[in-house]
Amino acid sequence: MMTIAGSDSSAGAGIQADIKSAFAAGVYCATVITAVTSQNTCSVRAVEVVSPETVASQTDAVLDDMNVTAVKCGMLPDRAVIETVADRAVAGRLPRLVVDPVMISTSGSQLMADDAIETLIGRLLPCAALVTPNIPEACRITGMEIRSERDFDRSAEIFRKLGCKALLLKAGHLTGDTLTDTLYDFDSGEVHGFRFERIDTVNTHGTGCSLSASIAARLSQGLSLHDAVQGAEEFLHTAIRHGCGRVWGEGHGPVDHFVTMR
Repeated sequence: MMTIAGSDSSAGAGIQADIKSAFAAGVYCATVITAVTSQNTCSVRAVEVVSPETVASQTDAVLDDMNVTAVKCGMLPDRAVIETVADRAVAGRLPRLVVDPVMISTSGSQLMADDAIETLIGRLLPCAALVTPNIPEACRITGMEIRSERDFDRSAEIFRKLGCKALLLKAGHLTGDTLTDTLYDFDSGEVHGFRFERIDTVNTHGTGCSLSASIAARLSQGLSLHDAVQGAEEFLHTAIRHGCGRVWGEGHGPVDHFVTMR
């Protein structure tokens, strides 16, 4: 697989989390870096955006040589970078594309320019095999408030009208002891819920990156969309549970990506 995302110097999210999540699934992961962030478990201190020319060069270098069978997109910081990635997606060069529309970090820092969101919606989302927003990201994309899981269907309908083929709407930002991530396959009309108990931990840095990369890794192995999402959900929540109690820093630590080795 290939991941197109930002680098996290604390290695809990972004490119580093994607590589570890792919490794946990037994998949080789090539990388395209879109931004270099200076961050730790507490905050993002600085972001340096990689030029669209360099993003294009990295992407083409991998695609021209390696048999990429799935792609995950994470942090796409500005319009120019999104256009560069979208050009290749429209040309059919990014198979089984999983788009995690990263807008805000776990620590609350903005990771995508405001004027880039419309480009993401109009050009990249319709090319994706799956889009994996959390609640704040889904609210920003759809323009509607999501207060509970009762709002999921209405939000999903907006994503469908935007041209999305499938949607995994993540429930982690809602309240409650039990939450359900919901997969909408618009091509088949099927809806599947993945229910899990909330885990009380501060170590949630990079959960969205890890989940989307884990899904892409499983899609690269030929699994169906449902089975890829189910396997990735099981991996992530096991990794969160085993990461409880570990002290990685003063803020939000990472999940335990190496749980499959244990």
